[in-house]
Amino acid sequence: MTLFSLRPIALSCLLAAGLAGSLAAHAADKPRVVILATGGTIAGAGASVANSASYQAAKVPVDKLIAGVPELKNLAEVRGDQVFQIASESFTNEHLITLGKRVAALARQADVDGIVITHGTDTLEETAYFLNLVLKTDKPVVVVGSMRPGTAMSADGMLNLYNAVAVAGSKDAAGKGVLVTMNDEIHTGRDVSKTVNIKTEAFKSPWGPLGMIVEGKTYWFRAPAKRHTTGTEFDIDRLDKLAPVEIAYGYGNATPTAYKAFAEGGARAVIHAGTGNGSVSGAVVPTLQELRGKGVQIIRSSRVVGGGFVLRNAEQPDDKYDWVVSHDLNPQKARILAAVALTRTNDSKELQRMFMEY
Repeated sequence: MTLFSLRPIALSCLLAAGLAGSLAAHAADKPRVVILATGGTIAGAGASVANSASYQAAKVPVDKLIAGVPELKNLAEVRGDQVFQIASESFTNEHLITLGKRVAALARQADVDGIVITHGTDTLEETAYFLNLVLKTDKPVVVVGSMRPGTAMSADGMLNLYNAVAVAGSKDAAGKGVLVTMNDEIHTGRDVSKTVNIKTEAFKSPWGPLGMIVEGKTYWFRAPAKRHTTGTEFDIDRLDKLAPVEIAYGYGNATPTAYKAFAEGGARAVIHAGTGNGSVSGAVVPTLQELRGKGVQIIRSSRVVGGGFVLRNAEQPDDKYDWVVSHDLNPQKARILAAVALTRTNDSKELQRMFMEY
């Protein structure tokens, strides 16, 4: 074999090596995103394409979710991990702790740039807020779900997941706390809530979204104002159990029955989901005073959605009764903060400070 005959082989080897090096460099430029799957509608399946509201949640494993959106590879190096496979209404405090510790461990890894959590929409807002309180990382953590199963016509899960990976891989998302991406919008996990149970634009924040995602690119318009993640005094690595906290609903003709039952069941705090400005029925006030005297924290929230907040000492003399107000947190988010905060303190003044700051 002559020197001239070796030249094409050598050139091919050099080209192949150069291409491999180029591909490796290109891959290294992409953010590394881990998708933690927990179940929910985004992993659901219906009997036919016409079933958008009737289906079985938590059926599709994470590897198939990822394979169903091949365009993800254009955004990031993606890998998946199946943490749970449940409908989110079955999420417990134990699930929150397990998930939180898994996310925290991943966030400490040098080969992880962002984390996406697929989740059922029913309690998605609670999980997002919990993680926002207890994770100490500035890496993007994005919680995402869908309102329709992937088997339905006009299913929203594919685009929601694509957008979530885009946000998790975005350097602009760092330091903004735990985020929720639904319906092309980026919300802070603190504010967002499920406000509709059928439509794809189900998730809203009373103070508006932080931004939007369009064709894989993020656009930001505001930043969270409350303490979160790296600024939090809570730490998932020091949490093994949450305090028992219950929610009692306010309504016309309300009675003290639920409050008494929750206290007898061991609740350390009862969230009062009151009418209007967290109003408390005259028939219920004496029972709440009695329970507070026995050490149960009484936290006034409001069942009203869409904006506003509970004013301290406005509807009830909170200072006199030693009650706490939830500020702008809805009852379910107030439960999350109380369950975390009561692992640190049982002082009502400290609890009130936390409700104002977080």
